[in-house]
Amino acid sequence: MTSNADKEPWRGLPAAVADLIEPELGAMTEEILVAIAHNVPEYARPLEGRFGRGVRTGVGDALSQFVALVRDPDAGRELSREIYAELGREELRAGRTLDALQAAYRVGARVAWRRVSRAGMTANLDAAILSLLAEAVFAYIDELAADSVDGYAEAKAEIEGERRRQRRELASLLVREPAAEASELRGAAQAAGWTLPVTVAALACPEPALARVVRKLPADVLAAQLEETGCLLVPDPDGPGRAAIVERAAEEVRLAIGPTTAPERLRDSWALARATLRALEAGTVEVEGAARAEDHLADLLLFEGGALASRIAARRLAPFGSLTRRARERMRETAFAYLRHRGNAVAMAKALHIHPQTARYRIVRLQELIGDDLEDPDARFELEIALRSGNPADRRAN
Repeated sequence: MTSNADKEPWRGLPAAVADLIEPELGAMTEEILVAIAHNVPEYARPLEGRFGRGVRTGVGDALSQFVALVRDPDAGRELSREIYAELGREELRAGRTLDALQAAYRVGARVAWRRVSRAGMTANLDAAILSLLAEAVFAYIDELAADSVDGYAEAKAEIEGERRRQRRELASLLVREPAAEASELRGAAQAAGWTLPVTVAALACPEPALARVVRKLPADVLAAQLEETGCLLVPDPDGPGRAAIVERAAEEVRLAIGPTTAPERLRDSWALARATLRALEAGTVEVEGAARAEDHLADLLLFEGGALASRIAARRLAPFGSLTRRARERMRETAFAYLRHRGNAVAMAKALHIHPQTARYRIVRLQELIGDDLEDPDARFELEIALRSGNPADRRAN
């Protein structure tokens, strides 16, 4: 088990060591600042303005606090952590990684130890105390560096959270009804860091799968959770290689694609993508890979108008109600083949894998059941709707 003394080695130092170090603080601060400017190119500039104040304050407070901890280890350093977290945030705002700041900490640690060890040797400190002092200096600097890492991570999370919010707002704006003004779209796209494309298509996937799909798509795809659905807006969806990328993303996830359109008309693409996803989840549309709404418009019409299609089916298929289940299914197949092949017995026989004479017999039976409605265009249309809405196999046969 790690003790406090292991994590905070300054606890093992005599309080008198603080009295040895304290007179060195002013000169030590200046030497560290000079060494940082000389050894860290990113900081090789006048310590002016907000940047300069931050570095100078960070160095000065760090040294003063170290002395205070040696004198009273229980004083803690919670109040000063914000100083070093803010240094980390400033690095992110400046567009830098933490490499420069970490290098500055290492330079500061070396200079501090050089001056502290010199003061200790001058005072004839015991070798064991000097060793513990070295450990304390470097452990303390490590804590400061960790605070800066935390600040950097917090700032990055805030920026990424804000960017996600802006992208979600942009996606909502793009699929809004009524359509947003062009100037509003341009402003929102600029804030979200997204270039408005000439053409775009909406993709829909189950909400829990959104992150998985995003990882498989190009970086220019705008992704957000909308209407409890994963929404992906793909620029230039018909460009070279784009379709293949989308297909790969659909290998393990249900993915529906709306038609390609201009950004200002994206609402229709999104509506069709969502409808296609619902049809996929219900089993009304069955495809390998991504389902393109444009390839399933009739299925979507029947699926989205399910209540009306059911009423039509109840009316037009009522003549089959008195048949056995097997005979009823046979008549459904016969009726669909009759409509598809315009009553041609030979073509029907081929489609149903039966003898032409059997097909002719079935036609006669169908005419007995349906009657004159088989010759009425409106009735035939409703009969086909009834057959397609009630039998996925019939829809796929189309």
